[in-house]
Amino acid sequence: MKRQFIIFFSIVLTIYAVIHWYIFLRGWNAFALLSEYRGWILAAGILLASAFPVGRILERFTLSLFSEVIVYIGAVWLAEMVYLFLFIALVDILRVINFFIPFFPSFIVQHYQQTSLWAGVIVLSLSSLITAGGFINARFPRIKILHLATPGKNSSQKELNIAVVSDIHLGTIMGKNRLGYIVDKINSLNPDIVLLPGDVFDEDIGKVIKNNLGEILRTIKSKYGTYAVTGNHEYFGDAEQAVAYLRAHDITVLRDEAVNISDVVTVIGREDVSSRSMNGKHRKSLQDILSSAQHHLPTIVLDHQPFHLEEPAETNIDLQLSGHTHHGQLWPFNFITNRVYEVSWGYKKKMNTHIYVSCGAGSWGPPVRTGNRPEIVNVRLRFV
Repeated sequence: MKRQFIIFFSIVLTIYAVIHWYIFLRGWNAFALLSEYRGWILAAGILLASAFPVGRILERFTLSLFSEVIVYIGAVWLAEMVYLFLFIALVDILRVINFFIPFFPSFIVQHYQQTSLWAGVIVLSLSSLITAGGFINARFPRIKILHLATPGKNSSQKELNIAVVSDIHLGTIMGKNRLGYIVDKINSLNPDIVLLPGDVFDEDIGKVIKNNLGEILRTIKSKYGTYAVTGNHEYFGDAEQAVAYLRAHDITVLRDEAVNISDVVTVIGREDVSSRSMNGKHRKSLQDILSSAQHHLPTIVLDHQPFHLEEPAETNIDLQLSGHTHHGQLWPFNFITNRVYEVSWGYKKKMNTHIYVSCGAGSWGPPVRTGNRPEIVNVRLRFV
């Protein structure tokens, strides 16, 4: 497992370094006319490129305002980096096309350095505007209302008002203010039950403990309580510590188990699939968990990663709720998640099973969303 992680992070860091080399090389050429400032530009580039990994390393040793600021700067830069790379690549593609099929106006060719400078200013401005817009967008999750109907069987209610909040990613980036906003939105729905389909925490929960975010989680109000499952990011930190923290703050964590909610519905919580690669633990099959469930009630499954959607459909689950994908979080990564997952974001009915994959309420990495609006899903589930 350690070897796999070393290989994975080596590949990631190599790609990260190559992208920065490309951005700074092109920026160095674009701002050639500002030679007196290029030293400062280089220094700023090195600081920005190193901020996120250095900040994350610092957090492993000490939690301080300094490490928090470094991580935050680096996280915002990740989004800026993406759009700088895309715009610069677009400019270079146009240059290659112009080499073979000249179409640039003469003033561009004749005043190359001035044009490069203005192109650099425009690229930097556009990427900064997009990042700023995505930063604002990420801070204000919307309420997504979903009306569904399923056989009531012997449920003691005719309707269940559910608040679904996936991928909060509590930690350095997602702190008190953003969590407080999310909890206020949840409580405004007056839900019967609150379901958290994984990635409640980002990685290590040291910052969560330091900022006492559990007390904000404790203020979630609902008739039947709050239920959660593990996600891959709980396993990136210490999953057992994360589960214990949630349980200590009035959140029930379901780990390959089913629970009868006041003879209204059965909620099944599945251990995240990453449990196998992270600690060698094989999660139970859905069929095995169902063998101990209440079959006279409608069933809701919480499964963080939306893989193998045929499994809930073939076992006649009424509703599966997932997250994980963020629907790419930053455009154009949504095109990748659309190819990887049968459902990257949104609703699908598979046989008799309702499936909803949320793009999440929080953010991972950069506190920026440009591919979608973060959401809290309000499922109005009618039993017919």
